[in-house]
Amino acid sequence: MNDPFVLAGREFRSRLIVGTGKYRDPAETREALERSGADIVTVALRRVELSPGKPSLLDAIDRKRFTLLPNTAGCFDAEEAIRTCHLARELGMTDFVKLEVIGDKRTLFPDAEETLRAAKVLVKEGFVVLPYTTDDPVMAKKLEDAGCAAVMPLAAPIGSGLGIRNPYNIRIILEQAKVPVIVDAGVGTASDAAIAMELGCHGVLMNTGIAGAKDPLLMAEAMRDAVIAGRKAFLAGRVPKKLHAAASSPESGLIS
Repeated sequence: MNDPFVLAGREFRSRLIVGTGKYRDPAETREALERSGADIVTVALRRVELSPGKPSLLDAIDRKRFTLLPNTAGCFDAEEAIRTCHLARELGMTDFVKLEVIGDKRTLFPDAEETLRAAKVLVKEGFVVLPYTTDDPVMAKKLEDAGCAAVMPLAAPIGSGLGIRNPYNIRIILEQAKVPVIVDAGVGTASDAAIAMELGCHGVLMNTGIAGAKDPLLMAEAMRDAVIAGRKAFLAGRVPKKLHAAASSPESGLIS
C-alpha cells in the first residue's frame, strides 16, 4: 500500500515503533529490531552506558537502518526530562524525542502537568516532541496545542500487557487530534496492536510486548504483521455491528 506514516513531515514505512530494553543480549536486540520491520527505535538515555570505550546498547542499533528516538524514561520532573533531551542533542542524535515524565513509581503513570511543562520548553527549543501521556482527551489536546508533533496515550500501564483498557477515550482523542496518535505502553500481544490500529491510531509503540515474550523474535514478526493488518482493516472499513444475524448469501431466488 502507498500509505506512509508521516511524522513531523518525515515519511516512514512502518507504523510500529519499538523499544530496545529487556532483551537478553545485543544479538537478540538486533534481530528483534530487524524482524519487527520498524523504522524508529527508542532508547532510554538514562539507562544506557555512555562511557567511552565501554559496550553500549547503542552498539546494537544500525544507525543507518533505524531512526533513533531518544526517550526520557526514568525522569520524574520536567527539569530532568529537559536535561536528558539536551544530552541527546549533544550526542548528535535526532531532535525527535519521546518525552516521558513519570508521576508514580509503582504504576509508572505519567505526570501530566510536568509532561506539559517540559513539552512547552522543548518545543520552543526546536525539539520534535512525542509525549507519553494518559488517555485523557483534555490533556492530549493541551499537548497538541503546545506544539507536540504527536500524542502518545497509554493503552495500559507500562509493561502490564493488558492491552487497550479504554478504547472510548482513545477514539475521542482520535476524533479531535490533528497530529498523529500513537498508542504507547500496555500492548501485550498481536491482537492488542491490531485493535489499536483498527481504532484508527496512526502507530503503536511497544517494548515489553516483544522483549518479554517467550520467543521475542517470533513476537516481533507477529507485532509487525498485526500493525499492518490492523491498518488495512481500518482503511477497508469494518462491517457494522448488528444485534441479529444477517444472511451472507442473497435470499432472492431461493429454491423452494
